Amino acid sequence: MLFPAVGPLGMVALRLGFSAIILVLICRPRLRGYRARDWATVVLFGLALASMNGLFYEALDRVPLGATVTIEVLGPLVLSVVTSRRAASWLWAVLAFLGVALLGEGSFGRLDALGVVFAFGAAVCWAAYILLSARTGRRFPRIDGLAIAMAVGAIVILPIGIVSAGPAILEPRILLLGAAVALLSSTIPYAFELIALRRIPSATFSILMSLTPAIATAAGLILLGQRLTVVGAVAIALVITASIGAVRMARRDALLAGRPLPTTPLDHGEDHAHR
Repeated sequence: MLFPAVGPLGMVALRLGFSAIILVLICRPRLRGYRARDWATVVLFGLALASMNGLFYEALDRVPLGATVTIEVLGPLVLSVVTSRRAASWLWAVLAFLGVALLGEGSFGRLDALGVVFAFGAAVCWAAYILLSARTGRRFPRIDGLAIAMAVGAIVILPIGIVSAGPAILEPRILLLGAAVALLSSTIPYAFELIALRRIPSATFSILMSLTPAIATAAGLILLGQRLTVVGAVAIALVITASIGAVRMARRDALLAGRPLPTTPLDHGEDHAHR
């Protein structure tokens, strides 16, 4: 409903702007007592957050929802494979890329080339977001770092979004819809993820989150009227299987080595706060 009125970047500006306001009001993060290195980390985190959302919505404007999310999930998947440090784990990466390759073979119709580039860019930014999220979590208490990073991302994207959207972004109806998107896509899901992570094992959480491409495809079919072929369903199943396999391999390696269970890239509740 917002894309025709304000465009992808205007949508990102509304979402990050209202998300930042909500998180800052809830968390009231402390700003004193941090070193320059801490601030550099949280600023980079905010830039990654803004870039990830901007590229994701630009891709979403050109590529079906299921295909966009399937490509984007390659970011945390490949990062999980790399951090496992086992050659065998690359089989999961190959399986995932095979699934993504199938997406371009008529499974969603002919995918827009620029939209695919944006989706891959969002995947790279998601991997960077994960790494910076972990570092920020170690340097800032509670979710103060996320609140500050969200504010940084909003400050960066707001001028671009306002210029891109024009006067329409200030209409009361548009502002109300933007606030609703921020609440429903960031604030509430993030709170639910934190509750879930306290009640179920992180590996179980990761496997459930690996189903994101399937859920996104279902949303595209039911809510947006986007079509899907049998080839598309197979492609998404391959990526989901690869994600689950990568998580389970990382967990098994840690148990065999007698190390604490790793927090793999797909184990972060914060990784999905942009959705």
